[in-house]
Amino acid sequence: MTIEYLKSGKPDAERAEDDAKTKVIVEEILKNIEIDGDTAVRELSAKFDNYSPENFKLTEKEISDLIASLSDRELSDIKFAQEQVRNFAKAQRDSMLDIEIETIPGVILGHKNIPVQSVGCYVPGGKFPMVASAHMSIATATVAGVPRIIACTPPFEGKPNAAVIAAMHLGGAHEIYVMGGIQAVGAMAIGTESIEPVHMLVGPGNAFVAEAKRQLFGRVGIDLFAGPTETMVIADETVDGELCATDLLGQAEHGYNSPAVLLTNSRKLAEDTLNEIDRLLKILPTAETASVSWADYGEVILCDTYEEMLIVANEIASEHVQVMTDRDDWFLEKMTCYGALFLGARTNVSNGDKVIGTNHTLPTKKAGRYTGGLWVGKFLKTHSYQKILTDEAATLVGEYGSRLCMLEGFVGHAEQCNIRVRRYGGINVPYGEGAAFREVEK
Repeated sequence: MTIEYLKSGKPDAERAEDDAKTKVIVEEILKNIEIDGDTAVRELSAKFDNYSPENFKLTEKEISDLIASLSDRELSDIKFAQEQVRNFAKAQRDSMLDIEIETIPGVILGHKNIPVQSVGCYVPGGKFPMVASAHMSIATATVAGVPRIIACTPPFEGKPNAAVIAAMHLGGAHEIYVMGGIQAVGAMAIGTESIEPVHMLVGPGNAFVAEAKRQLFGRVGIDLFAGPTETMVIADETVDGELCATDLLGQAEHGYNSPAVLLTNSRKLAEDTLNEIDRLLKILPTAETASVSWADYGEVILCDTYEEMLIVANEIASEHVQVMTDRDDWFLEKMTCYGALFLGARTNVSNGDKVIGTNHTLPTKKAGRYTGGLWVGKFLKTHSYQKILTDEAATLVGEYGSRLCMLEGFVGHAEQCNIRVRRYGGINVPYGEGAAFREVEK
């Protein structure tokens, strides 16, 4: 296999060193929140966001005043995007059925899909107010039927962002807090004097938010590891360098550590894309951020064949994968590790980020190898149940259960089966011997 890196990003060792530093910072902050609660949260908010209001939780009047400050067009656009997300989430929810079947006569097995009872939704917003993230987490949790949804977002330019708050409220949030970063996810998961802890955390964020969720997992559930944005463009000569460069830089502007990768089998396209990136970085208003991200995390990988491109793409397991080739459906069929696919030159990652209806909270750092993105099913727990309705079924299952328990040496387990065999089958099984099978075989 011939793979050539025309441009590489930071070495893995340097990236691991950055992650280790982040881990230590997050550990210390979470410990402070656990010990000092609201006091720690207030100090952290003042330190990181220069924000210390009388109350971090917004009142109904504050929410309505913020919504009223939006134009009709802005509010209409938010509602349109949220409707697309709700529609797709409803279709997904409708596909998840409770089941109950009779596996053998008298034995009933089933499962129920039960909503998580409380969810904390984090909506990023320190650098850019992430209006769309409110739809993705809050509106989807509402469709799932979660009875308590709380939401946190950092202040933007020193105050609550009206568009984000509107999206949170319209999405169905029951409590809205203007609070960002580690202190937000820590407060929601650990709880403070003023915030009751939740059962689950969801939503994207920077490296610190992603690490905080990782450290809190187990104490609460999380949706997935959704850290800094990643994007990959898989392209051949059916498209041009300007299109590829635009799609790469369009995601690199998220932050200073957002990987952007071009994977191609065309040297001409690779070189044209590199030239176009240089050109666009001279005129892009967010070039200060995008240029750092591209310098440190941008890659251009040249392969010989489509099969090689597929192997590399599955290995990288990028969050967003933009496919623009003469065989897009082939990649749809063959790709196994990714966050979301964007197929064809007519679509793009921004569609998924903002409006088209699929969820934009997606796995990063290779998590696409074992999980998909946030969806309505993440807010539902599938719980099984079983019941036996007849004496004959109780006896039959009890006999098998007794033998299998004794095979493993669990005498007490076997007696749970044996007592049913005695009571419902009229078979005399000596206590503690797991001997139901011997009586039946006589």
